[in-house]
Amino acid sequence: MQNEVEKPKKKGTVRLFRKEYRTNEVLVGILFILPTVAFLIFTFIMPVIDVIELSFTNFSMSAGTMKNIGLENYRYLLELKEFSNLAEFWDALQENDFWASMGRTALYSLLKLTLDTGLALFFAVMLDKNVPLKRFLRSTFFAPVVVPMVASSLIWMWFYDPNVGPLNQILAFLGLPQSKWLYHESTALLSILLFSLWKGVGYNIILFLSGLQNISDSYVEAAKLDGASEWQLFWKIKFPLLRPITSFVIMMGIINSFKVFAEFNVMTPDGGPLGSTKLIVSYIYEQAFTRGRMGRASAASLLLFMVIFVLTQIQSMVNAKKTIDVE
Repeated sequence: MQNEVEKPKKKGTVRLFRKEYRTNEVLVGILFILPTVAFLIFTFIMPVIDVIELSFTNFSMSAGTMKNIGLENYRYLLELKEFSNLAEFWDALQENDFWASMGRTALYSLLKLTLDTGLALFFAVMLDKNVPLKRFLRSTFFAPVVVPMVASSLIWMWFYDPNVGPLNQILAFLGLPQSKWLYHESTALLSILLFSLWKGVGYNIILFLSGLQNISDSYVEAAKLDGASEWQLFWKIKFPLLRPITSFVIMMGIINSFKVFAEFNVMTPDGGPLGSTKLIVSYIYEQAFTRGRMGRASAASLLLFMVIFVLTQIQSMVNAKKTIDVE
């Protein structure tokens, strides 16, 4: 076949991406997107550039000075003392505030992501069946999502009060040992994790439920005709078809878990007992606004961004590989 000869451009048109458009339509389109582009430049692109520049300086809000120091901020954050065995390596991580905060964040994220996704999927499957008060239960699970974070955090602080809180009163009534909850280093992080599950699981339930209800009945009926049990029906039919929603839930869970801040700052200010709830965003906040070290805080923010970016990319690649294997 002969190569198609490119048609000459008509008068009053402009060629973009191998297609012709009227010049006046292109100008109108540019005019409409200009406010959005300007908004993105001033609220996202310029702040990101400023953070990158600040990460290479020793800018201090208290001293009001700024000097280019190269990679010194990154060296300070990542540097560990010398170690010769695993125990000394663990001690070195705990002594570096940045690594300790990142470790607590990783632990919190792993627990929340696992429990949140598992519970949301379990309750979504239950609510997808003909259970009594199904509509009421759906509203009940989703209700905490719309409650403001600060208000719900303050309510749960009262629940967790060791002296008058309802949780300890229930434990005492059942004859079980009481807990200090937010006021002890061994239970503070898990207490906030419990609150976070209550606060956010309803949103994921709605996502999974919408996915289950969009599965065609023909798949389910065909599997039942082949003699599939309810367990096989879920693992072989429903769960694979929920993969796009599961991928979205996991990706958003990674992002939200690593950048969590509000509930930790309200329920356990200043990092909680013995710093047991100081996560990475709390560390960045402390460096920036308590100690005034904006350069160091900017470097920590960029490192956090890279961690989230790498984790989400890994999750995307794993999900893509599973999709190919299924096909």
